[in-house]
Amino acid sequence: MSSSDRIELSIDPGTWDPMDEDMISLDLIEFQFEEEPYKKRIDSYQIKTGLTEAIQTGTGQLNGIPIAIGVMDFQFMGGSMGSVVGEKITRLIEYAANNFLPLILVCASGGARMQEGSLSLMQMAKISSALYDYQSNKKLFYVSILTSPTTGGVTASFGMLGDIIIAEPNAYIAFAGERSALGGSTRVSGSRRSGSENVGLSNANIGENPMPRKPKGSSARFVHRG
Repeated sequence: MSSSDRIELSIDPGTWDPMDEDMISLDLIEFQFEEEPYKKRIDSYQIKTGLTEAIQTGTGQLNGIPIAIGVMDFQFMGGSMGSVVGEKITRLIEYAANNFLPLILVCASGGARMQEGSLSLMQMAKISSALYDYQSNKKLFYVSILTSPTTGGVTASFGMLGDIIIAEPNAYIAFAGERSALGGSTRVSGSRRSGSENVGLSNANIGENPMPRKPKGSSARFVHRG
């Protein structure tokens, strides 16, 4: 499912107001490992998806309740998190904190974007720091929704920091895929895949059973502030 489809399903019609749509990635480290230069690859995904980056952020209403929401898009370079994705999420969190809005982040990502090297890894700390201020200092409410797949640096940072964490049924959730963890040469058996029912997360905020998708009206109770 594309990020636009998720936004259409989640947000009340006519209330979606996107943020930072003009932000695009630059090849700051002049990544040359691939046959296709990084900048040309970004351009091709922009044409293919109609998006500027692997996430859409903005504000809207959920059953009449104002919220801030970010929705990742796996169709754009596997939803990988580079500098622009990290900056857009951080700005969304800061906007939500300043305007006392509930926050929802929908995760769909293979992790940090290797073409941006350590700059992509820095986004994990930046986003987590903004969330600390939002949750601990401002005492506001953050919901993380894990879709398939949610892996790598996204799992290791904001994906697992929600006050409530919701996993779609059968979503692939991991830090490293089993093939990577076993050295890249072992075929992953279906019985050992990390589906949301089998992740075995111990955090008390995470329910033992995934929440089935319901009409958006039933989700509004999670973000109602009184």
